[in-house]
Amino acid sequence: MLATILSSTSVALSLAHLAQAALGPVSDLHIVNQVVSPDGFTRQYVSNSSIIAGSSFPGDAITANKGADFAVNVHNELTDATMLRQTSIHWHGLYMSRETSWADGVPGVTQCPIAQNHSFTYKFNPGKQTGTYWYHSHLGTQYCDGLRGPLIIYDDQDPHKSEYDIDDETTIISLAEWYHQVAPQVTLPAVAEATLFNGKGRYPSGPKSDLFVLNVKANKRYRLRVISMSCEPLFDFYIEGHQLTVLEVDGEDTEPHTVDKVRIFAGQRYSLVLNTNQPADNYWMRAMPNMGTSKDLTDGGLNSAILRYEGAPNQEPSNTGKLDAPKTPLVETDLHPLAKVPVPGKPTPGGADVNVDVHLALDLTGPTGPRFTVNNISYSPPTVPVLLQILTGTKDARQLFPQGLVYDVKKGDSVEVRIFGGTEGGPHPFHLHGHSFWVVKSPGNLTYNYQNPVYRDVVGVGNSTAEEDITVIRFLADNAGPYILHCHADWHMDIGMAMVFAENVNDTSTIIPPDEWKDLCPIYGNLTEADLAVQKPASANATGQAASANAASTQVSLTWTSAVALAAAGLAFTAL
Repeated sequence: MLATILSSTSVALSLAHLAQAALGPVSDLHIVNQVVSPDGFTRQYVSNSSIIAGSSFPGDAITANKGADFAVNVHNELTDATMLRQTSIHWHGLYMSRETSWADGVPGVTQCPIAQNHSFTYKFNPGKQTGTYWYHSHLGTQYCDGLRGPLIIYDDQDPHKSEYDIDDETTIISLAEWYHQVAPQVTLPAVAEATLFNGKGRYPSGPKSDLFVLNVKANKRYRLRVISMSCEPLFDFYIEGHQLTVLEVDGEDTEPHTVDKVRIFAGQRYSLVLNTNQPADNYWMRAMPNMGTSKDLTDGGLNSAILRYEGAPNQEPSNTGKLDAPKTPLVETDLHPLAKVPVPGKPTPGGADVNVDVHLALDLTGPTGPRFTVNNISYSPPTVPVLLQILTGTKDARQLFPQGLVYDVKKGDSVEVRIFGGTEGGPHPFHLHGHSFWVVKSPGNLTYNYQNPVYRDVVGVGNSTAEEDITVIRFLADNAGPYILHCHADWHMDIGMAMVFAENVNDTSTIIPPDEWKDLCPIYGNLTEADLAVQKPASANATGQAASANAASTQVSLTWTSAVALAAAGLAFTAL
């Protein structure tokens, strides 16, 4: 049975300014409430660390070598009732084989949440996958309160090994926005106070907090693994006076391509080679968000970190305005896979076995506030996870919940998804679980590429209704399980922007999850209303006390403990 963990929460000052620790693939991850001050503003947040008293943002990096077996025991020790106290972990970008689709970490799709004072071990093997990934909570908007960290799988036979000299924990760079309110109190549209590089940043009119410093030696080539852990904004990332060579996109090797600025959407990752061939000095690193209180601002170190050459003075850069602005931004259609793998299906629009059109909209008339819709239906996590529905005998996708948002895909099918742009709150970053996909048509152009399109797992959707802003992806249904396709702006997914592919239901129905997975729903179902309730902070200001669409949505998503849900879950587990 699951072990009961401690009921008290340690409170510690932020250790985010210390060097980031790393965990191996077999480890314990303690999810606790701590105090953090990454930009000089102190607040409670959700910490994930290998030690109970640890406190850092982002959480500990998990590193492994190709082919390693993962067994990460997640201990839920959350106690702060102003935030979600249940949790889950998604391993972003890792496919999960058919046998371990139960470990994908999505409440309502592949599991029930992990209740407080309980633990759950995620076990999986990523097989041949290598590259830059990350992990985060997939419950509500919990990762916006801090639960996220890097995950890197190294390859001794890396085909790009000759392109760089240094690739270690010091070259992992996480980008994230930061809010001064806990996520359930953030009003929509969400407006972040700060941009953080590896958990350090500043906010307008705030104190002069420490900035992240990347220390380098001259004439070396550094592989920067840049991860957007954003809850919503995209970032334009660049380093003043330097070029960057793209080697990897979302865990997939690409042909080397040199630029000087990279637009990175929520959930995306890039490996960028930095050649330190400039005079020894301090240089600004920028991550310019498309929204937030610091949008378009760089004064006083906003949206910034520091690249510091060995021998340069210990000070902030003084060359602002003296260096050329970026001139060669990355264009997604210029990226091509290093290994040539044929795009599945016929090389024509609509030439896949299964063709799905995705129309997005924002409904402002609902009783719980604004809701996004996918093909006129707003997604809410079903009371019984989709995987459990399949395991207990439901094999017709039309009968799976949430009805109308579960799409049936047969084994070996080629699948084309057309996502139409122009929806409020865009551009929306869409992420598919269980797969990478070919971006056969990127937004902003009319050209289809069936020969060598970029292969990745997050793509930005067009910001207009024009034909050139339709985004088209293809994937091959070769991984049995239910996999969610959703907007990775977490606030948007939480209010309905998601759908599910039920892939190869016949094979999925023979999956055998571990016993502790079967315990998750009964344990969660026995939580009381008080256990599930999210309270307003005692010090909430007028903004924090406003009734947000996000808070309403979170409350709706947590009504899984209805009698009907409990009965269904109980019957299901009896059947197993």
